[in-house]
Amino acid sequence: MADWSYIPQVLVSGLGIGCVYGLIGIGFCVIYNASGIVNFAQGAFVMLGGMITQTLFSRHGLPLPVAALVAVAAVAALGVAIERIVVRPLWNRKATMFVMILATLAAQIVIERLTLIAVGDQPKTLPVFTDLPPLMIGSVAIGTQFLWIVGGSLAIVALLAAFFALTRTGKAMRACSINREAAALQGIPVSRMLALAFALSAALGAIAGILITPTQYTAFNVGVPFAISGFIAAIVGGFGRPFGAFLGGLLLGLMQALAIVVFGAGLKTVAALSVLLLFLFIRPSGILGAAK
Repeated sequence: MADWSYIPQVLVSGLGIGCVYGLIGIGFCVIYNASGIVNFAQGAFVMLGGMITQTLFSRHGLPLPVAALVAVAAVAALGVAIERIVVRPLWNRKATMFVMILATLAAQIVIERLTLIAVGDQPKTLPVFTDLPPLMIGSVAIGTQFLWIVGGSLAIVALLAAFFALTRTGKAMRACSINREAAALQGIPVSRMLALAFALSAALGAIAGILITPTQYTAFNVGVPFAISGFIAAIVGGFGRPFGAFLGGLLLGLMQALAIVVFGAGLKTVAALSVLLLFLFIRPSGILGAAK
């Protein structure tokens, strides 16, 4: 029987992981809007963000902020490489969505195997960014890493909103999401926007991985669960709607946290899939409606 006294603490934890799911979901939306592609290598970007940061920090002695910046840049570069090597040839040949999904899944598997060879299969973690006592609100303990996750996620969402609304590049990416052919006729370099979308999506995944790794371990095989959760968040929010994906991530995180209390940790994934099925039946367009 569930101990309901833990619910406030559980909801705090659910909001933290939900922010991470939301960032991953936004990564899905950025690529989908620019190209119509669903990139299932997104989970690998999350794994690599935490893994590269941990390796540079622990093995090579880089300060944590420097290691994190290098990791984000390296993963963004990997995102561009995947777009150029894996996605672009298929995109130019007008491959089907199914083929694109298989290609990105293959990229995910290759990255996992290479990571296993490079760093081994032992779980790894990072120290918290700010080593201070938790903030107590009644009986609820709010750790400083939770504040980093929530604050960082909200800042990224705000910066992305400003980027897409105020900058020429952001407006060009939005134009590509509306109609790629018309955008090309207006002189927008659609192929360059696709590469930028992969770089931005990979960077978002890496940041999500860096933020969450101090609260749970990272390993070569954590990418797929994160990718599935981010994909569900994107669908629940309305596929193609970045802010909707963030809201979907928050909802998914809360539902998973509650499911752990009520049913046990073994049914966390069942809760996530139940949220997905519920929205597919009741509101298939998602919270904000799918992008056209």
